[in-house]
Amino acid sequence: MARCCTAFRAAVGLAITGLLCLGFGVFLVVMLPAIMEEQVVKNVRLDPSGMAFNLWKDLPVPFFFSVYLFEVLNPQEVLLGGKPVVTQRGPYVYREYREKTNITFHDNDTISFLEYRSFYFQPELSIGLESDYIVIPNILVSAAAVMLEDMPRGIRLFVSATFAAFGQGAFVNRTVGEILWGYDEPLIDFLNSIKPGLLPFKGKFGLFADFNNSNTGLFTVYTGMENISKVHMIDSWNGLKEVSYWNSDQCNMINGTAGQIWPPFMTPSSPVELYSPDACRSMKLNYSRSGDFKGIPTLRYVAPKNLFDNGTDYPPNEGFCPCRQSGIQNVSSCRLNAPVFLSHPHFLNADPELLETVDGLHPNEEQHGLFVDLHSLTGIPMNCSIKLQLNLFMKKVPGIWQTGSIKTVVLPLIWFSESGEIEGDVLTMYRTFMVTLPTVLSYVQYILVALGLFLLVPATLLGLKSKRDAQAKTPQMPNLPSGQIQDSETAPLLQKDLNTVHSSIFS
Repeated sequence: MARCCTAFRAAVGLAITGLLCLGFGVFLVVMLPAIMEEQVVKNVRLDPSGMAFNLWKDLPVPFFFSVYLFEVLNPQEVLLGGKPVVTQRGPYVYREYREKTNITFHDNDTISFLEYRSFYFQPELSIGLESDYIVIPNILVSAAAVMLEDMPRGIRLFVSATFAAFGQGAFVNRTVGEILWGYDEPLIDFLNSIKPGLLPFKGKFGLFADFNNSNTGLFTVYTGMENISKVHMIDSWNGLKEVSYWNSDQCNMINGTAGQIWPPFMTPSSPVELYSPDACRSMKLNYSRSGDFKGIPTLRYVAPKNLFDNGTDYPPNEGFCPCRQSGIQNVSSCRLNAPVFLSHPHFLNADPELLETVDGLHPNEEQHGLFVDLHSLTGIPMNCSIKLQLNLFMKKVPGIWQTGSIKTVVLPLIWFSESGEIEGDVLTMYRTFMVTLPTVLSYVQYILVALGLFLLVPATLLGLKSKRDAQAKTPQMPNLPSGQIQDSETAPLLQKDLNTVHSSIFS
């Protein structure tokens, strides 16, 4: 009997444990996705009390701005009509710091901000110094020549004589620091005196002279407090819903995000767009492949091959014209009408004709293609590298003898890469809470379900065995005819009592 009770108690204990494991496991299977979604929503929306707000406000990710310059090796031959030969110099690497200011919340679920950028040279990461001298086209002379091409010949001759008086030619030999961040140039004041507003500089000229310690415009984006699918999406830029640089409504649209974070719960079919003030346009990226960044699953998005195609090869780009060959975009309308073109580095994905007019370019998808690796669950970039190239349209302009006999060419000036990746403590924390912990819980939930079922099996078997043992120890009477005594233990006693009574009567 004692063994029977022990088995029964064991069966009950196993059954309770199994049911608890099974119940908790099923609870996790059903509720874990909802719990994860709730935590993601809570941590990616721009709520001042949330984790994402502080990460968004003060980006903990180190950004680097790497610049490569194309030195012209044969400037004299180019002036005589020869093909330009260039060689790539660099990279010249700068640590880029970003600071958001003027942060203002609005009643329509949006927040506005200015983001300032500052750059600090990193010699240990660079190949060369800012003091390196490099021969490049004289942007002021070449751009002014093209811009003044339709002016009366007398004015062009006068400008050419002025160029000569200021010692200006078609090419200059300047340091990297001067080319990028500016140098004093009296010619600027003179050109502006001829055509007021021709150049918005005051004595100092450089490709990125207005980049350092400047902002990229007033962005207004959605906070996601009311609709998480719109978090970080742009509502307006500088108060505009669209720009006016281009010739079609589609090309003027301001789409996507500011290029730092995207909405969560992404799939390969999710659109990834950003507005770039530097490029003066929105850009849509295409899903390329799924991958892994230091243990974090990612979706890689890249630029479509037709991003800078002309309107003939890709009609939706007609609004960016006037165009030349595919692979370069005319951005003169947002660059003071200067004959500047935007492209991928080394004319990647461009019309082969562009490569045939310049020697020294070697396009390579791995080295020159832009990409963004996004964590699909949160929409946060784990690794990114935005790469673009600036090119100058050059040609012989009659009346401006500095242009010599230059053949019409789109000549690369520089290409640059803005890149960053999550690392250090931020990466460890992110991987722990967004990858490791959910993975462990996903395994635990199925382990608990399996363990619960496993424990219920022996509990059931022990219960059945206990029942059988109890039944085996219970005495059973044979089936007797109706009216006969059924209890086998009391029958002898009754028979003895009857014999006694019988003896008493007949004695």
